[in-house]
Amino acid sequence: MNLDTDTKLITIEPSHRLVVLGRTLDATSEQAEHALEQEAIAWRQFGSTCLGRGLYRHGSIFKGQSDAAVWSHAEFTYFRDFIPGDVIDHLARSPQVPGVKLLRAEILLTTPGSFVFPTNWSGSSHRPDRRPSIEYLDVDPSRLADYRDIMHRAIGPAAAKLVAMGTLGTFRSMETAAVLLQDPSLGATWNQIHLSEVAAEGFRGFGEELDAALRDTVPNGCFADVFAGLNDMRTIPRWTLNVPVFEDDAAVGAWACPHQ
Repeated sequence: MNLDTDTKLITIEPSHRLVVLGRTLDATSEQAEHALEQEAIAWRQFGSTCLGRGLYRHGSIFKGQSDAAVWSHAEFTYFRDFIPGDVIDHLARSPQVPGVKLLRAEILLTTPGSFVFPTNWSGSSHRPDRRPSIEYLDVDPSRLADYRDIMHRAIGPAAAKLVAMGTLGTFRSMETAAVLLQDPSLGATWNQIHLSEVAAEGFRGFGEELDAALRDTVPNGCFADVFAGLNDMRTIPRWTLNVPVFEDDAAVGAWACPHQ
């Protein structure tokens, strides 16, 4: 496996986990989509702890074990240390943009050792060969410690190799700390989200490439063995391929660098 040795990576570890406010949204018209994009641009109003935001429009379902209706957008706003209470009120409890329905709002924490991106990250909107992949996973609560161990010991380091190679743009594993709101009509639930940027054409999942990376990072490790353990502890209600609408999250890297 040939790594790009010039690519410097940032990995968020337990001592400085980010806090993320995630929202699942459904825009009912083009006007509502435009208004949602304009709102996303205004993230700097959230104060000095806010590091940036990404807004993604649903493109297609790659895989899913849920028959829940498709939502139109996913949004992630990143904070260091904490999310101010007034920001939570604004994003999760205040009236939303006209024509936009808030289906779910949650506070997420980065999974230790499994939130990785290059220091020169500048988003994927200028890369037509990339599409943001968002996996929604539901891990058995009784197996969360085992799941975190596999992510930290195996999946995170293997994903870091793929980011260094340029196979993935980033790999961002986040776990739900609190669900602030969930509309009964959503019809799906999860407690983990994985965001990464994958090939726009011909994406077939992480099997072959992740298998090669796992063989390099885990003693006697391979995709089938590692994922056999994962399959016993989690389901994937939905896995979507998306279009980047707004990305301004490079400041996450600027904040994380001094912690390396």
